[in-house]
Amino acid sequence: MIVIGIDAHKRTHTAVATDQMGQQLSTKTVGTTSKDHLTLLRWATGKGEDRIWAIEDCRHLSRRFERDLIAAGERVVRVPPKLMAHARDSARSYGKSDPIDALAVARAALREPDLPVARQGGVEREIRLLVDHRG
Repeated sequence: MIVIGIDAHKRTHTAVATDQMGQQLSTKTVGTTSKDHLTLLRWATGKGEDRIWAIEDCRHLSRRFERDLIAAGERVVRVPPKLMAHARDSARSYGKSDPIDALAVARAALREPDLPVARQGGVEREIRLLVDHRG
């Protein structure tokens, strides 16, 4: 299984592909449009069929990316930022960079088996919006 950790930003998303042991295989940075997401998906397809995407849970930056991945039939989990801190602390390279953060996300996903799964907002989302509007 391949785990692809994502460090999402306003203008770029950085991906790091890891094996089951958390060893970095490769990295790629793309923009934030759906076309860029498709480029990243094609890149990931070359890494193996059994893969899961681990995205730092900052939905204001990653919502569109999650939606594009789910629409393509990909498995996506959300990694709370507090879990990344431990993974970053145990990294061999120090500092902060997009690839280091994406690797930390992937390793946190490997370490934590019960992360929330990202899903398309369906009827539940519509009901929540209606309740919020009327409340």
